[in-house]
Amino acid sequence: MDNYNYKLDNYLFPIVKKIDNPIILELGVQNGRSTKKFLDVCNKNNGKLFSVDIDDCSSVSNSQNWTFIHSRDDNFSHIKKIIPNEIDILFIDSLHEAQHVEKLIKKYYPLIKNGGYIFVDDISHLPYLKNKGRNNFYCEINNKETFELLLAIYSENTENFELNFSFYSSGLAIIKKKTNSDLINYKELDIRVFSLKNFLRKLWRKLKKD
Repeated sequence: MDNYNYKLDNYLFPIVKKIDNPIILELGVQNGRSTKKFLDVCNKNNGKLFSVDIDDCSSVSNSQNWTFIHSRDDNFSHIKKIIPNEIDILFIDSLHEAQHVEKLIKKYYPLIKNGGYIFVDDISHLPYLKNKGRNNFYCEINNKETFELLLAIYSENTENFELNFSFYSSGLAIIKKKTNSDLINYKELDIRVFSLKNFLRKLWRKLKKD
C-alpha cells in the first residue's frame, strides 16, 4: 500500500465510515484514488459523493451515487447550484496553496453540518525539505504555509471547531465543526520567534553552552 492510500485508510476513512447517509464534497479527483474510496463508503452507507475537478474525470466511475462537476473548485456560485445546502464531509485535495485553501474553507465552511468534517490534504512540509527524499521547494513552502494558515484560523475559532493533524507522509488536517456559528475573522499569528527577547534568550543559551 502506498503512503497516500495508507494515510486515507488510517486517518480519514475510519471517521467517514461512521457517518450514515453522508453527503461528501471532494475537491480534486485526478486518478480517482480517493473518489473510489469515498464511493465505497457511499454505497455501503447510502451516501452521495460530489467531486469537482478542472480536468474531465467523469470516466472514473459510473456509480449512481456520484456526481462529477467539471469546474474549478472556487467557482462557488456554479457548484452551490448542484450540491445540497448542507454537507457532512469536505475533502480538499486540489491546488495546495495556502491562499487557495483559505478561500475554499471560507466559502464552504457554512455548508458543513454541525458535527461534520473538513479534511485538508498536504499540510506537512517535512518530506519536502532539501535533505529529504521528496526534496521539492514548491511543496515545502506551500505545505508549511497551509499548516500555518490552519493554525491561524483555529487560534480565533477554538470554540467553533476542533483541529487535529496527522503528519504521516505529506500530512492531513482534520477539522470537526462544533457549532453553527460563522468563522471568526483571523489574522496571521503574532509569534515572537524574531523578537529581541527571543534573540537574547538564544544568545544566553549559547553563551552558557560555550
